Amino acid sequence: MLAACSTYSRIPSEAPTVKPASERKEVPDFSLKDADGRSVRPSDYKGKVVLLNFWATWCGPCKIEIPWFIEFETKYKDQGFAVLGVSMDDGWDVVRPFLADLGVNYRTLLGTDMVAQQFGGVEALPTSFVIDRQGRIAATHVGLASKRDYENDIRTLLNSQ
Repeated sequence: MLAACSTYSRIPSEAPTVKPASERKEVPDFSLKDADGRSVRPSDYKGKVVLLNFWATWCGPCKIEIPWFIEFETKYKDQGFAVLGVSMDDGWDVVRPFLADLGVNYRTLLGTDMVAQQFGGVEALPTSFVIDRQGRIAATHVGLASKRDYENDIRTLLNSQ
């Protein structure tokens, strides 16, 4: 499992960090289990804008971002948006109480090193991918990004065809 938690933070930008459509790559289609034991694949979310966040309960910057993601899920879910969390913790015994304590309102999966490798080797937490409606990675954030950058990315993709 990952042992790095990144406190790196970029300076917030006014412009979206979304790549042009021609530069976006297809999201790897993995299968992981959610807290109810159901298999979930990124392809299940085609047609939606997705914020895919790799995180862990022991990661300080992750704890800063999660409340933003809860807010985004509530604010944008009716516009075709979803947050999908991928916990890199060792098991549900630690993750379930953490999710309950924070009131996480989005689907969370238990990650694996193999899935992290499919994304080019997620080496630091948090690492997030903003995925367009066609299932392509439109933006990547490694370390603590600004709430404004995430929201700009989400709005840009929700407003594009």
